[in-house]
Amino acid sequence: MRDLRVIPADELGDSPEAWPIVERVSLGKGAIAEFVGDTILTPDGQPIKRQYLLHHGATATLAIDEQDRVVIVRQYRHPVGFVMTEIPAGLLDLAGESWLSGAQRELAEEAGLAASEWRVLVDYMATPGSCEESCRVFLARGLTSVPRPEGFELEGEEAHMEVALVAFDDMVEAAFAGRLSSPTLLMGVLAVVTARRGGRLDDLRTPDAPWPARAQRATERRP
Repeated sequence: MRDLRVIPADELGDSPEAWPIVERVSLGKGAIAEFVGDTILTPDGQPIKRQYLLHHGATATLAIDEQDRVVIVRQYRHPVGFVMTEIPAGLLDLAGESWLSGAQRELAEEAGLAASEWRVLVDYMATPGSCEESCRVFLARGLTSVPRPEGFELEGEEAHMEVALVAFDDMVEAAFAGRLSSPTLLMGVLAVVTARRGGRLDDLRTPDAPWPARAQRATERRP
């Protein structure tokens, strides 16, 4: 094997960086995302072109009840042609709404639930080679039933969505058997498995922990 450098623990992490954008062209815009083409300059001054989606970002919530059951939603996803088993999630598309507030709103809207304890399980960038989207997956415990927010109505796919409970161990088995494909669900469930085995479930990050992807998104990255 090649003589590769070993990165020490205190250096391990993603680093925000923004190569200069000299031109941006809008290639298409929809209700959720915009497809753009950027011409950017590499560190040695060479122009290269990259096409990708601008995206609001999102939160998702792995909600676990006192009987160690996970709250799931089964929702039709047209692009892939599947009814997906997922966890409550939604876009960060309301101005001034905090990340936690967005997750709490989505949990109430989709599942009719509130939680008394919130922690951060994992942050991830969905497809960084082709999309700006980032997502924060929360762990929610201490669940109680609440009415859906006033004025909220289930529409489209959500009007046909099933909300249910699944034993946590069954979720793990289904994940390793390849029966589940939702990235937010898989990351959330497997993060809890790892945290439990490492005895660090109660040491997870607080809901307001820094989220570098959101800070970078707030940076002006336009020509």
